[in-house]
Amino acid sequence: MSQRIARSIVITVVGLAAAVITFLHAAPALAHGFTSTVYGDVAVGDDGHVRTTLELEYDLFVVSAADSEDDDPLFRQGQPAFDDRDGEAMAAALNAHQRSTIGYVTKRFSVASGGAECTPTQVGAYTMGVREGVPYARLLLDWACPVRGDAHEVRSTLFADDEGYVRGTRTILTYEIDGASGSAALDAGHPSFSTAQSWYERFWKFLRLGAEHLLTGLDHILFLLALIAGSRRLREIVLAATSFTLAHSVTFMLAALGVVDVPAAVVEPVIALSIAVVAGWHLWRIWRRGDHATDLETAGHSHLSLDRSGWIRLGVVFCFGLVHGLGFAGALGIEEAWSWQLLWSLLVFNVGIEVVQLAIIAVVFPLLAVLRRRSPVAGLWVTGAVSAGVTVMGLFWFVQRVSGA
Repeated sequence: MSQRIARSIVITVVGLAAAVITFLHAAPALAHGFTSTVYGDVAVGDDGHVRTTLELEYDLFVVSAADSEDDDPLFRQGQPAFDDRDGEAMAAALNAHQRSTIGYVTKRFSVASGGAECTPTQVGAYTMGVREGVPYARLLLDWACPVRGDAHEVRSTLFADDEGYVRGTRTILTYEIDGASGSAALDAGHPSFSTAQSWYERFWKFLRLGAEHLLTGLDHILFLLALIAGSRRLREIVLAATSFTLAHSVTFMLAALGVVDVPAAVVEPVIALSIAVVAGWHLWRIWRRGDHATDLETAGHSHLSLDRSGWIRLGVVFCFGLVHGLGFAGALGIEEAWSWQLLWSLLVFNVGIEVVQLAIIAVVFPLLAVLRRRSPVAGLWVTGAVSAGVTVMGLFWFVQRVSGA
């Protein structure tokens, strides 16, 4: 295949990918993507009560509460405040409609002790904050429990799938109560948590949460597909995946433990840019080298079967992996002091991510290797198309995240 044909491939697939992105952008979106995360903290309150702090995604909270409680004025007041990113106006809307907002929450979030439901009372007014660039409402509740048992059970079905706005909402809890402290993850399949649960039950939830986070994180999956498409040998993808893993594990742990704090307004655009760069790397090789795009260069050849281009790519992947680790940490939003329980929870979450990552590589790369061996032209077309689509998606997200659209 000549370089001229190779360039035609790149131009064609970029055009097709751009058309797909335009179509996706024109389609209506559901709230904040397709999923949401609720953050909660459970601690001992005054007079033997239980104090919970909940953080809920503001725009989703407004539309869900307004719909569920049949409070259209809440939506009419709250949505313009969100559109203007006016924190004071957003808090004012929630405080003006406390009956609806508190009603929505307490029907879907509960605390029990000794088998008896505790009674909630709001503490103070709503306040606003930001998580990963998204406005979140903070709500404090004081729970009076008629029975003081040895353990408390927390249940959350907030923003359920059947509401039709998002799918797969997770509630990430940190707790320090009943002589125990740690973290827990709740979802539709496992909506409740007890402080009496064993350590392996809690860790299993974080393993599954890590796996689900990668599977539902389209940007991270596209980054992995870009790595696979641009890898010329099995050893390259193994080294690239290992480099990525080491890098994101370091920053993931440091960020989740509060040692490193980088604003989401910086992290999210860089993640998007990393997707475009890694995918565009393979397109550039096709553009420059045509049907020799997958050939190894003899200059700089090493015992690891990496040429100069391979080493540079490995370094780039490692640097971007550091940024992706900050993105993984943002999924947990844990702001807890150092503890061994928290450390193990984070490690298990990370293992869940790696299990899915390795599974994707184990399935996709062998298929790609067979295709390249049997039909090099078809292999170039497929990897070029994948890289072009991923490049356009990454650039689209980059512009979107930088502009705050």
